[in-house]
Amino acid sequence: MHPNQLPNSICEKCGFTSWLGLCPQNQKTGGKVIRTRTKKTDSRANLAFRQAAASLGRSQTALGSFYRRMKTKLGTPKAVVATAHKLARIVYHMLKYQVFFSAIPPEQEDERYRQRLLHNLQPKAQKLGAKLILETQSDSA
Repeated sequence: MHPNQLPNSICEKCGFTSWLGLCPQNQKTGGKVIRTRTKKTDSRANLAFRQAAASLGRSQTALGSFYRRMKTKLGTPKAVVATAHKLARIVYHMLKYQVFFSAIPPEQEDERYRQRLLHNLQPKAQKLGAKLILETQSDSA
């Protein structure tokens, strides 16, 4: 399927994932989210993306690492949907721009994630009035 063959209302990544039923539909009142869920759909593509996402649990790839992080943070069902959403965005990008998927090595992705966590800790420490000093652990113990 080429993105040009999709209905006109599905023109961007967010429209594609919403059409698949992999986007959250937030119900808000007063600017506050009171309920969130995904759209009910009988799409076979939805099922395929969810099954592909669920199979990443034991995969030693960057997407597998993402799935495991989401699973610890959100639980299995929401992790499957989040990973399926990410897979759908990747597939859409590949189809639209006719590019190949270039996988990031899992070690590089884990290091990027670790650096992001450390970067996000600094403002939190500063807000608490503390100074964050980074020190690498030696494996001599």
